[in-house]
Amino acid sequence: MAWDWSSIGTVFATLLFLRTAYRDFLPPEFHRFISLLLRGIMARFDNDAKIIVEEYDDITCSTNELYGAAQTYLGARCLEDAAVVRLTKTRDSLLPAASLPGYHTTYDSFQGIPLQWASVVVAQADGSSRSGRSSRHVENHSLELTFHRRHRHTVRSLYIPHVINEAKRIAIASRQRRLFTNRADTIYGDDRRNLWSPVPFSHPSTFDTLAIDPALRDDIRRDLLRFVDRRDYYARVGRSWKRGYLLHGPPGTGKTSLIAAIANLLEFDVYDLELTAVHSNTVLRRLLAATTPKSVVVIEDADCSLDLTDRKKKNNKQDGKNAKTGEAEEEPTPASDRSGFSTVSLSGVLNFVDGLWSSSVGERLMILTTNHPERLDPAMLRPGRMDRKIHLSYCGPEAFRVLARNYLEVGEEHPRMVEAEELLREVEMTPAEVAEVFMRCDAEGEGADAAMDEVVIEMRRRKQEAAAASVEEIQGECQGN
Repeated sequence: MAWDWSSIGTVFATLLFLRTAYRDFLPPEFHRFISLLLRGIMARFDNDAKIIVEEYDDITCSTNELYGAAQTYLGARCLEDAAVVRLTKTRDSLLPAASLPGYHTTYDSFQGIPLQWASVVVAQADGSSRSGRSSRHVENHSLELTFHRRHRHTVRSLYIPHVINEAKRIAIASRQRRLFTNRADTIYGDDRRNLWSPVPFSHPSTFDTLAIDPALRDDIRRDLLRFVDRRDYYARVGRSWKRGYLLHGPPGTGKTSLIAAIANLLEFDVYDLELTAVHSNTVLRRLLAATTPKSVVVIEDADCSLDLTDRKKKNNKQDGKNAKTGEAEEEPTPASDRSGFSTVSLSGVLNFVDGLWSSSVGERLMILTTNHPERLDPAMLRPGRMDRKIHLSYCGPEAFRVLARNYLEVGEEHPRMVEAEELLREVEMTPAEVAEVFMRCDAEGEGADAAMDEVVIEMRRRKQEAAAASVEEIQGECQGN
């Protein structure tokens, strides 16, 4: 049948009429029915199955480990022939790491099954700010794995575990540990993702360079190695696979260096939690859920971060004040509340350290540091939260030998060593202060002998000052009597 322009116009007019009638006269329920019917018909002719791996888990608001494993696997196995590859290189890594960029595709095969990986990026609004305006747009990244539907069982039961295992092997071979800090722009909890900001962790401290008592150092090392080898034991006794340490002592006694040495010994990542940047217990729980196994969660200067002081002492002090003034007793208000923000409570920190949420991630150390442990609430210090309390004190003879070896490369044979060790039994000098004397002399190019002379002179001066202060104290007591 021959077609002319009038026939074509009639067909188009008919189609437009049917489209208008379908859209304007038929109910929405009929539209949905037709849409489902067409999808079912198309699915019968589509032999492909698809697995979507999103970057974040919307239920727990944490990183999807399968997404990272797939990117690691693809970067090492499947991107050699890709048209476009994204390369990233961290500061301390030797070689750049490859990953699949957004809107691109690569291919793989497993047991003769052809597989296609596609990187998908979808932009959407990320909630609302406090002013009611749209805060910003975020990009949701995902990977889509496409294959023939008859291989569905093989892909899910064999190929996906293969990707995870290969990614673990690659990560171990090129592992770079990181130092995380919590982001301050998650104050209101709108941004549930990227709660931690990472940088490469390259602190050089080790147990061999720690300036602490050798017996204490060896005991801590044994305790740590025993902890990482007892996964089955913790599961058998029904306890979370975690351990808490309280490091306390005067400033400059090596608490931070010990944390770095622990992370280097166990090859753990470090999460440095700044409590003053967390403004609700909900965000604190999200931060905990976003940590990974094989990690050290650190809260430094716990007595200064928030109001975590002893509740009994605080209440007694408040009662005494009310007895004198006659004023009505008020509950202590955390500092952040006075600024108009919500705040993390003592209860929230206790649950963070040893609550139901603390068991969400295994093989983890919780470390608190403080210069004044007596100020902390006893609930923070009980076993189960802080399993070990480690006191780091002033520099002793053994620690001084370690410092002299590290900074000056001298040993016990140095002529000043005996005198320095005798003086350390009478004066209080932290390892940080000793190290500062050594570094100052080394910077001036005076050598090890000059550094040893300088540190002995400093110790003598402190001994004289301590003796003079003792004499003044005795004289003051005599005059008072």
